Order: sequence, then structure tokens, then C-alpha cells
Amino acid sequence: MENLKIVLIQTDIFWENIAANLAILEEKIWNISNDFDLIILPEMFNTGFSMNPKTFSEPSNGHTTKWMKMIAVQTKSAICGSIAIKENGFYYNRFLFVTPNGNIQTYDKIHTFCFAGEDKVYNSGSKKVIIDYKNWKINPQICYDLRFPENARNQIIDDKYAFDLIIYCANWPESRVLAWNHLLEARAIENSCFVIGINRIGEDGRKQKYNGNSAFSFALPEHNKNFGEIEKVIQFELCTSLLSDYRKKFPFLKDIK
Repeated sequence: MENLKIVLIQTDIFWENIAANLAILEEKIWNISNDFDLIILPEMFNTGFSMNPKTFSEPSNGHTTKWMKMIAVQTKSAICGSIAIKENGFYYNRFLFVTPNGNIQTYDKIHTFCFAGEDKVYNSGSKKVIIDYKNWKINPQICYDLRFPENARNQIIDDKYAFDLIIYCANWPESRVLAWNHLLEARAIENSCFVIGINRIGEDGRKQKYNGNSAFSFALPEHNKNFGEIEKVIQFELCTSLLSDYRKKFPFLKDIK
């Protein structure tokens, strides 16, 4: 397992405008000069947090998925984020993880956000997913899932950790950003892993405001980074030795009953 070079795109999102969002994201990606292994985008990065999936959802191999495949191939990097998907007559807030070889792994948001009526228009996912990429085990999560620690509980089986990294892609409101900051840190500490939270900025079509605060968290808080409230492309590296050294020194999860 080698170090993983990460790109976070903390951006405003054009409300329910797929073409505009993909165009601006593509421009930002092509302006990155350094090498990277994984691009992480916010929740519903192509529309904003829309409760109108009948109009703006796509089939499982629709336009946005094909765009992600193109980006993955051309950058030789994986790319991930969530979009609205229609499948078998149902709608899902689906996390897509697309690799340069065209492989797609998915996770459907389990905890739909009832305060915004997400539970009325989207179906909930039913299973936890672990993604294998470059020998990293990644646990994908979406926004409101952050409030439910049981969905992100790590464990050791045959001396191997179930996952090394949790990714939360979100449209997390400015009014509740304190919870966002604390819960990201808590998930890292309790699961002996890295945690990345990617959030949008700006205001959506429902007049909901977002102030970013995308972040990197680890079980040792002195390594944590919050990336602020402005639109930016963020690059950093996940260090395998930091993770393995911590787990050897503090094998807390072996004591789970």
C-alpha cells in the first residue's frame, strides 16, 4: 500500500445545471499541475442537493457517469462523488467511484435527510460498501450518514482492518458546520483511520447556504486540517506509515466486544 495523493474540489454548484457543473469541474481538474491518485467531489456535484430526481436523475451509465469515466481515463486517476441515479423505477443518491480502467463501484446513501424531504423522493441504500483501490480499503459515505457512527464502524478481522479511509461527500449547511467539524474528527478517532470530508460552498436553489470546511482528520488530532470557506482545489497526501505506526502502537479496535 503506497501513499495516496488526494485532490478535493471545494466548489460552488450551479443549481440543477448539469452541463455547467461538469464544465467548471473539468476546467478545475485540468488546471491541476501535480500528479494525483484520487479526485473527490461533493454530494450531488452535478446538480446541487436537488429534490427533483424525476427531472435531473440519470440512468446508471448516463451522461455524468460517462464524464467521470472520461476524466478517470484522461487523468489516470480515480474520481468519486455522488449524483442522483434512476434505476428500475427508483431514485438513489448514489456515490460513484470510477477508476482509470473503467471499473465503477457504488454506494447508495443509507440515511436520507428527512429534514429536506430526501426520504420522500429518494430510496435509501441497504448495505455498507468497502472499495478497494490501490490496496487502500475505502468506506464511502454521503453527508447525513456522518451522524450515524454505526454505518462507519471499523473492525479487525484476522489481524486486518476492514478499511483505512472514510470519505464523506456532502452538501452540509453552514448553520450546522460545528457538528460537521467535530463528527469528522470523532469518526477518525473511533475507527483508527483517515477521514476525508468534502463539502460545497455557496447557496443552492433552496436558499440553503454552505461554507465548505472540507477537512482531513486522523486518529491523532495534531495531523488534522480544515481547508476553510473559500472555493479552492486542495491537494494533500495520505501517508501509509502514519496509519500503520499508529495502529501498531494503539490497537484499540482489537478490544471491540
